[in-house]
Amino acid sequence: MTVYFIGAGPGDPELLTLKAARVIGVCPVCLYAGSLVPAEVVACAPEEALVMDTAPMTLDETHGVILEAHAKGQDVARVHSGDPSLYGAIAEQIRRLKADGIDYQIIPGVPAYAAAAAALGTELTVPEVAQSIVLTRMSMKSTSMPAGETLENFARSGATLAIHLGIRALREIERQLVPHYGADCPVAVIYRVGWPDQMIIRGTLTDVREKVRAAKITRTALILVGPALADSHGFPDSALYDAAKPHVLRPRVKANL
Repeated sequence: MTVYFIGAGPGDPELLTLKAARVIGVCPVCLYAGSLVPAEVVACAPEEALVMDTAPMTLDETHGVILEAHAKGQDVARVHSGDPSLYGAIAEQIRRLKADGIDYQIIPGVPAYAAAAAALGTELTVPEVAQSIVLTRMSMKSTSMPAGETLENFARSGATLAIHLGIRALREIERQLVPHYGADCPVAVIYRVGWPDQMIIRGTLTDVREKVRAAKITRTALILVGPALADSHGFPDSALYDAAKPHVLRPRVKANL
């Protein structure tokens, strides 16, 4: 018996990986986080499978279902939004599985920041503008952030920031980031990326809060911040495809024709 932690992607059922769909399609038990994973994503579960929305359940309750499946020798598809390695709350589940001697595997999924970049039609790592992405979150009412992992510390790098759980903290985000990125730094708020009601709001650090308020967005949104989000840049082409710069797969410099 194996528990499969499956990344469902951001919401679009077509972004489910082939492996994820195959595993969901054969597991007799499917547990999915219905607050973040559409029911359509797990529609490929066997007709006779036990399919449960774990949104109203506690960790002990979901583990109890897994223990029952384990006793019957049934594999479990544990379906999470995005990629399970990012804010998937799987570490505490794995701890319990190890304590009970239950095998598990992790099947990665499309993370929200990647789906958001696709929805924006942009690259988050622009040459000589931003070459790093910081995935972080605001603590708000959730688990506290470790000491040192602050927006101000991350902002000093100038990297593109992907901020989770921060839609109710836009005022604080503005306060911490404006001194480092500037008041006119581009911001994109992507609400329920990959869902039918997806919404994209573009603005700056100083005006996006009012736009979000007007749109009445209060949850399930990712915030992207950084100069890489600007509509245009005077950046150079990547050296990867530069004919004048050979590399191991293109060892010879091509002459200009």
